[in-house]
Order: sequence, then C-alpha cells, then structure tokens
Amino acid sequence: MPVAPLSDAEFTWVRDRIAGFCGLYFDQELKYLVERRLLRRLEARHLRSFGEYLLYLQRPSAGSQELSLLVENLATNETYFFREDFQLRAFREEILPEIKARKEATGEHRLRIFSAGCSSGEEPYTIAMLILESQAFSDWKVEILAGDISATMIEIARRGIYSAASFRVTDEYYLQKYFTKLNGKYQILPAVKDLVHFNVLNLLLAEKSPPLLNLDIIFCRNVIIYFNLESKRQLVAQFYRLLREEGFLLLGHSESLMNLSTAFRLRHLRHDLVYQKPPHEGKD
Repeated sequence: MPVAPLSDAEFTWVRDRIAGFCGLYFDQELKYLVERRLLRRLEARHLRSFGEYLLYLQRPSAGSQELSLLVENLATNETYFFREDFQLRAFREEILPEIKARKEATGEHRLRIFSAGCSSGEEPYTIAMLILESQAFSDWKVEILAGDISATMIEIARRGIYSAASFRVTDEYYLQKYFTKLNGKYQILPAVKDLVHFNVLNLLLAEKSPPLLNLDIIFCRNVIIYFNLESKRQLVAQFYRLLREEGFLLLGHSESLMNLSTAFRLRHLRHDLVYQKPPHEGKD
C-alpha cells in the first residue's frame, strides 16, 4: 500500500526536531526532499506511515539513534580537495605566518586547527598538505581536529581513499606527492593522515569536547548556511569560546557573521576576508 504524503504538520514536527538536535534547518520548499529521505527510513524500519515513524522517533529506547541516522540521510556532503583556493592562499600565505611569528615570540610551538563539518575529509587533509608544504611547522606539535555529524562520512575520511570527483581542482603535484594509486582511486599518505584526528561530532555540542579548546583556527565553510538563525548564533558563540585570543574563523564564500555576532573583528587580508577573535582589551 502506498504511503500517504507527509503532511505539513508532520513536516514541521520533524523539521523542528532536527533543528533542535543539530541545527540543520529545512524551509518549506524543501519539504519534498525531507519527505523523500524520510521514506528511506520508513522502509528501513518497516513502518507503514510517516505518523508511525514520528512515533518511533519519540521512543526513548531508539529515537536518538534513529534521529542521527535520519540526519545522515538529510545532510549535504558536497566537498573536494582545495576548495575555495583564494581562502586557502590567505591561510597559507598570511594566517599561518602570522600565527607562527606570534607564537615563536612566546616560545610556543603548537598549532591547533578544527575543521567543523568536515564531511568525507577532503578539507582537513587539504589543510594538512598545505602545512606540510610550508615546511614552517616541522618541529611543532600540529593537531588538525575534524568533526562531522555523519558516522558514514567520518569512516570514509578515516580510510582516506578518494575517487576522481574529489580532485576536480587539485594540482597534479599534490596527487603525485601525497597520494598513492589504489584500484583506480587515490589513497592519502600516512604523513598527511597522521596529522588529522576525526570524530563523529554534533557541532552544537562541540564545546563539550575537551580536545577542541584553545584552537588557533576554525574552518567552518559552507556549513552554517544550512542552520536556522538561532543555531547559527549558538554555533558562532561557541566558536568564539573555543578559539584562543587572536584565533581565526574561516567561513564559506557565501557566509558571514552579519546579524549573528559582533564579537569577532573582520580582517581584510590580501586574498580573502576572515574573522578574528580580538585580544582582551588593554592587551597589545
């Protein structure tokens, strides 16, 4: 028997439940997408209606796990190596040298970076390759932390094996230097992989993860565009607390902190505009 269409009330309930859980928000015009993805979960659970599925989500014994699986089905995972090159040039040529000079003046040799919403790992591995290429941090403790709400994407990232679609803008130089061919695909080398630590992570709860404290740089690119206003503000405030003084926040090219936060200052670098956590008042 065909499943009855998802009602507006059912859509609103699911949408709000997802937004409260992880911040992802779906407007009314995306109801068709939510309905299609919900149908997959109905079939997986052998349920006969969306109403039954909503009741299943409310069960204490299974609801939270099922909600995570639903979010995996709904999340957008479009990514590739060396995405938004202009920002990566700012990172490589301006941000990294600035951080190094500031830390060397105090005798500190530790660099901590967080890739928020890392999907299948192309972004944090790109960051690692750029750091290795700079040769400026060879005697430093470099930690690249990467998190995504999708356990499936994190597993792919940990494997570090990619098809041609992930290299649509990657220079052949990086393929030859940092990958090996494996059954028609490319596997990232251990020298890169060892710099990155992946974890399944709900970004709205990132502050509860102790390894994410005292960060120098947060990459959160093309992520907050999928959040509702309240979740965006919550996430940005959390990033502010996780960053060290003078740490950097890098957003996607279509994202900004307008109407979200006034805590950061906007830096006009040569290659891009980035956000920076200011030092405490009175500090030079």
